[in-house]
Amino acid sequence: MSDDKNDKSKVTDKASEIARNIWLAGVGAYGRAVDEAQDRMEKAGMETPKLFRDLVKAGAALEDEARKGISSSKAARASVEDRIHRVRESFQLQLPARGEDLLALHEKIDRLTRKVDDLSAALAIQGSRKPAAKKKAASRRVTAKTKAATSRSRSGAKKPA
Repeated sequence: MSDDKNDKSKVTDKASEIARNIWLAGVGAYGRAVDEAQDRMEKAGMETPKLFRDLVKAGAALEDEARKGISSSKAARASVEDRIHRVRESFQLQLPARGEDLLALHEKIDRLTRKVDDLSAALAIQGSRKPAAKKKAASRRVTAKTKAATSRSRSGAKKPA
């Protein structure tokens, strides 16, 4: 049984040694983290003005870019508004129509309507003259045929088919 006790104590000693090493590794990691944090705090204290200056430079650069973007968008907007203004002027849509403009337009429309009516009447008169001439020619033919048919029937000749 003494061998069992020796074996158990060896295993226990080995386990204790492993546990102690794990503990010491944790303490060492904590110590190193504290040392690194203190070093960084000291460096940050010395580098704070430099870090601040770098941040100010970066901010100034971003501000310049933003101003350029804003000014270019303002210029683009002004350009578009100018184009719209020119188009409106060219089509005279900038100002609403006045009453006198509308009256002048109505007068023009009335004059054009009268001209169209006059032209339509003239065309109707011309169109009615041509068929009358055709009717006279047709009536002359019918009269000639009737006379021929009448003279044949009196003479006893057969009618042509």
